[in-house]
Amino acid sequence: MNNLKYRHELKQIVTTAEALVMRSRLSCILPGDKHAGPDGRYHIRSLYFDTPEDKALYEKLDGLPIKEKFRIRFYNHNHDFIRLEKKIKHYNNGAKLSARITKENVLNILSGDISFLKEADQALLREFYVKLRTERLLPKTVVDYLREAYLYPAGNVRVTIDSNIRSSIISTDIFDVNLPGAAAAGNGRCILEVKFDGFLPEFIQDIIQLNKCTSAAASKYAACRVYM
Repeated sequence: MNNLKYRHELKQIVTTAEALVMRSRLSCILPGDKHAGPDGRYHIRSLYFDTPEDKALYEKLDGLPIKEKFRIRFYNHNHDFIRLEKKIKHYNNGAKLSARITKENVLNILSGDISFLKEADQALLREFYVKLRTERLLPKTVVDYLREAYLYPAGNVRVTIDSNIRSSIISTDIFDVNLPGAAAAGNGRCILEVKFDGFLPEFIQDIIQLNKCTSAAASKYAACRVYM
């Protein structure tokens, strides 16, 4: 934990109209993510794990200041680059650990064959094995959404707008391109997130402080689980 690099994290729930205003302002002064498509966005799919008692979900809903959760994630339905991630939240700061895994690894995990994790070279994979065993982590939901990101080197600032947030309905098959899902963030709602290291430039603060925008402990995982 002492070696983790924590970053400040701010989140807001905004309407689609407000997101459009932010997009028009941000795109004029900040470069977008180089991995984005022609429309400036890219697709993210994550499979979240939780205990049978939904420990991670209730820690979020109850507002606990220190919490963690595991997820498997890939981008634009590209199965050649998949990561296991551990998200750690410490009050308003966050950190993330990640490790590369293969599609075959993921299929093994979902089928209950996790013995390979115990002998993995990466510490995060070994920790995940322990959590699967001791906390009985289970795949809970697949979360899909579109993200556009803007970067500012000073302060290592990253501003993202996540839209079309959807939750899987009857399956946790992360590799199903046609996975049935339903909107989980409310009609016309997006999540704005700002991450930075030491400071947040004032001009960015001005951009994200629109009327009727309120800071919120917005969680795509919680929104999808509550919907279900």
